[in-house]
Amino acid sequence: MSEHIRIYIADLAAYNAGHLHGVWIDATLDMDDIQVQVDAMLAASPVEGAEEYAIHDFEGFDGYPLGEYEGLQSAHELACFIEEYPEFGGALLTHFNDLEQAQQAAEEDYCGCYTSLADYAQELTEETSSIPQHLAQYIDYHAMARDMEYSGDVLTLETGFEKMHVFWNR
Repeated sequence: MSEHIRIYIADLAAYNAGHLHGVWIDATLDMDDIQVQVDAMLAASPVEGAEEYAIHDFEGFDGYPLGEYEGLQSAHELACFIEEYPEFGGALLTHFNDLEQAQQAAEEDYCGCYTSLADYAQELTEETSSIPQHLAQYIDYHAMARDMEYSGDVLTLETGFEKMHVFWNR
């Protein structure tokens, strides 16, 4: 359970009547637990018969722009993905704007985290090729990395200083 990935559920009847009434909920909780908290918030509404709600704020989605009418199930699934891949989940969702594509990239195409794409190019080359010692100093891994990126072979996401996540691009 991750308390930093939260959604603020606002009571729309109260909102339309000029009252701020809502609740912050951990979006990674089980859907039944989320619904119980939403139902309790609506039952405590200052406006009688409140039944509609919307996501009015969110935290911990790492740059992913969660929509006001995203829906609880969708917000929950996005939060769980970000919780599963905390280093790059939000950035990957922002890149694809599609949970299925982000899941596929994370599960099937992730190469790792490197200080630079050149470091990845060097590791890949050294793991897949036998390089004679007298030629090793002449290999330009920065040029190889640039070619990998320009050709579209890889997707890179920088998530911090010297934190570049590399994915094969399909």
